[in-house]
Amino acid sequence: MSAAHVRREPDADAAALTAATLVASAVAEALTERGTAHVALSGGSTPVRCYELLGTLVTDWRMVQLWFCDERCVEPDHADSNFRLASAALQAPRATWHRIAGEAGPHAATADYERQLTGVTLDAALLGLGEDGHTASLFPRHPALHASGRAVAVTDAPKPPPERVSLSLGTLNQARHLVLLVTANAKAPALAAALSAPSPDAPASLLSRDHLTVVTTVDALTTCPPS
Repeated sequence: MSAAHVRREPDADAAALTAATLVASAVAEALTERGTAHVALSGGSTPVRCYELLGTLVTDWRMVQLWFCDERCVEPDHADSNFRLASAALQAPRATWHRIAGEAGPHAATADYERQLTGVTLDAALLGLGEDGHTASLFPRHPALHASGRAVAVTDAPKPPPERVSLSLGTLNQARHLVLLVTANAKAPALAAALSAPSPDAPASLLSRDHLTVVTTVDALTTCPPS
C-alpha cells in the first residue's frame, strides 16, 4: 500500500496557503494540458482561508469548473450551505459553478448532479476530515461508501442535517489530485486512522494514496512519519 504525502505546517494560515497552492497548481496543470480544469470544493470552516488565498493564486478562472464534494439538503442561502460558504470566500470571476441543488431533496439532487458529472474527471478535490474519520459526506460504515454512481444520496447522516448529497468514493478516487486539509488537534486520532490501513471505520482512509496529499498542522502522528 502506497503512502499519502504528508505536508506538516506550523499553523493554520500556512496550511491554508499550502493547500491553496496545491489546488492552484492542479488548475494550472489542467489548463495547460486539457484547456479546462475541474475542481471540487468542501464546506465547513477549515477551508475558508484556503479559498480566500486560492482566489488570488489562480489569475484566470474563465475555464475553471467548480464542483462540490458534498452538500447539505438546504437552500443555497442557508447557513449550512456549502455553496454559500465557498462562493462567499472564493473570488473566482467567470468560473462556472456547479451547485448541488440540495433544496430539491437528496435523491433528485443526486440524480441531477450525476447528469452534470457525466464524462467529468476531477483535476483536484479539496477535502476535510471529521473527528469520526468521515470525509465529504461519507461516514463510517455507511452504505454510501459502497455507492457505484458518480454521486450518492445520504438520507441518514449521523450528524445534522441528516439529508445530504456526496460525491462517491469512486468519483473522488478518480480525481487527479486529492488534498486533505486538517488543522484541528482534536482530529489527530481521526487523521492517524486516515493514514493507517484502509478501513470503512475511517472513510478518509479509503482515499487513493497515490493521489493524496495531506496538509496538516497536527503534530500527533507518531505512527505516521511524513513522506
